[in-house]
Amino acid sequence: MRRTFFRYPVVGLVSNLFVIFLLFTFCRLVFLLVNWSLYADTMTWGHAASLFAAGLIFDTTAILYTNALVILLMLFPLHWKERKGYYQVVKWIYVVCNSVAIWANLCDCVYFPYTGKRTTTSVFYEFSHEGVGGMTKIMGEQFLANWYLVLLAFALSWLLWKVFRPQQVSAVKASWRYYVTQTVILVAAVPLVIAGMRGGFSHAVRPITISNANQFVDRPAETGIVLNTPFSIYRTLSKKPLVTPSYMSEEEALSFYTPIHVPNDSVAFQPKNVVVLILESWGKQHMGYYNQTLRGGAYKGFTPFVDSLIAHGAITWRYSYSNGRKSIEGMPSTLSSLPNYVEPLFLTPASLNHMSGLARELGEKKGYTTAFFHGAQNNSMGFQAFARATGFQRYYGRTEYNEDPHFNGDKDFDGTWAIWDEEFMQFYVAQMNKMKQPFMTALFSATSHTPFNLPARYKNVFPKGEIPLQECVAYTDHALRQFFKEASKQPWFKNTLFVLTADHSSSPIDPFYKTTLGLFNVPIILYAPGDESLRGYDTQRVVEQIDIMPTVLAYLHYDQPYLAFGKDMLHTPAEETHALHWVPESNGYEFVKGPYVLEFDGQEVTAAYRYRTDSVFSKNILMEVPADTLQHMTSQMKSIIQQYMYRMNNDKLVIAPSAKHQ
Repeated sequence: MRRTFFRYPVVGLVSNLFVIFLLFTFCRLVFLLVNWSLYADTMTWGHAASLFAAGLIFDTTAILYTNALVILLMLFPLHWKERKGYYQVVKWIYVVCNSVAIWANLCDCVYFPYTGKRTTTSVFYEFSHEGVGGMTKIMGEQFLANWYLVLLAFALSWLLWKVFRPQQVSAVKASWRYYVTQTVILVAAVPLVIAGMRGGFSHAVRPITISNANQFVDRPAETGIVLNTPFSIYRTLSKKPLVTPSYMSEEEALSFYTPIHVPNDSVAFQPKNVVVLILESWGKQHMGYYNQTLRGGAYKGFTPFVDSLIAHGAITWRYSYSNGRKSIEGMPSTLSSLPNYVEPLFLTPASLNHMSGLARELGEKKGYTTAFFHGAQNNSMGFQAFARATGFQRYYGRTEYNEDPHFNGDKDFDGTWAIWDEEFMQFYVAQMNKMKQPFMTALFSATSHTPFNLPARYKNVFPKGEIPLQECVAYTDHALRQFFKEASKQPWFKNTLFVLTADHSSSPIDPFYKTTLGLFNVPIILYAPGDESLRGYDTQRVVEQIDIMPTVLAYLHYDQPYLAFGKDMLHTPAEETHALHWVPESNGYEFVKGPYVLEFDGQEVTAAYRYRTDSVFSKNILMEVPADTLQHMTSQMKSIIQQYMYRMNNDKLVIAPSAKHQ
């Protein structure tokens, strides 16, 4: 009996950890099946097996962190663990800790398609303004929508309870052999556990992190299969995302790129109104205008009104991209020309920096009336705080909508996120009617967002498409039709520049839109009903969301210096235009300029593609890019990154900082 007890805790511990490895692998299989549409085009049995095998490396780290206390308690070299009830306590710790880890993996089966990466600690901050009630409702609705995963989660927790070993042990007489043996086992386990947490025994390399998954995949999206959610959270608990690189001297960096804009325009400032519409999840995938040859020309899209608006009265760009993949990344890019590199601006200490934007430049320097509109609970997603920080004078949310007696208040609430788009856009027009001109306003739509509900009167009215999002996109397109119909009746309409874009793309279906570049494809549309010259489809320039602010200011003939990381989309020569974005799946950058797109890991370029002719990135042509072209593109990209990080870390996002906001 004594010898059995000496080895039984070790056997029990190994058995318990082995069960967790099996369940992590099972969760990985569930993840792959739930998100099969993202991988079906390239996945083979052999490749899937290699990804699962690589995942064991990351699982080891996560499992050892999760079970560190369990390991210590089961190997503790004292007689405490022979007391009655000791292993019941250990059992509860084991079940609770590992259930949380497994549930996190299952949650990411649903969340991954919207972010493109495994969940990190940023998720806790992203929804921190929703409040307990709001988060409870959101989680409840998600549980109902994904009931099968909830049932699976409970079943796996029950399984953990049933298989835990040992259930109990017999008392053993204390002896020197007992203490020596148990101590030796614990001491031997310590380096093994540390090595497992690090990802290997070697001290010559840093502990494995999220980026290490790239060495096992063929394309960045596959890192979602290799990684697990607990690992991603553990590795970002103390992460400092914004590090200023030292690629080159400041003088050399400025020779390749500068974010300082000093207008030299002889035309007097034109005080037109500016209205910016940021449309939730409106990737180009869902629009007919940009996909006229898709599926042999049979694809019609879900935005007939906006398609018609582009075709008959606006200007847009074929190669237009977002600067992020989350809602909280779309607002700074669109309204303040601040891109998203490494981590969302909202979630970093740099969110307290002095910042400018269209609202501040036009409001403080040109006397514009400025306001931001979002139909969700005030300060949802941190929008209200950011709007104030960048110069918006007023914020209109669900609270203000409910206070307006001309509208129906919470009768128009969708039950989860916000006021329905159609009603809130009519409220938007009504408020602009009250504003002193010129005004600069922005609206962030909400209905085309999970859980993809529509008002009861519109059930089965709009085409449903292949995914639930597309029916909601069609609804918001209808809401925009009603918005412009009402706006066109107002005296300020023909003196207004309208800008339409998306916060980010979402739910890709066709192969091109599943590539890293395709996942950033969003519309950028300028519509000035009183200006016949602002028309057309630009198929040469490469543009991005951060270009909106400089373009609007140039269009108005703005005459003050300002800081913006974008460029003028209307007048910059095509060969000088570019787009740079952070790719979360690879923890690296993607730089688009001319005929090439480069993939950059922060130190060196790892791949290049001819994206205009090879839309699915089937051939890496890095060795074929002319040396001078590659060198110039790489230097410009490094210059942008270095200056952005430096300015973010040193509170230099405006030319002449104003007083601190109260």
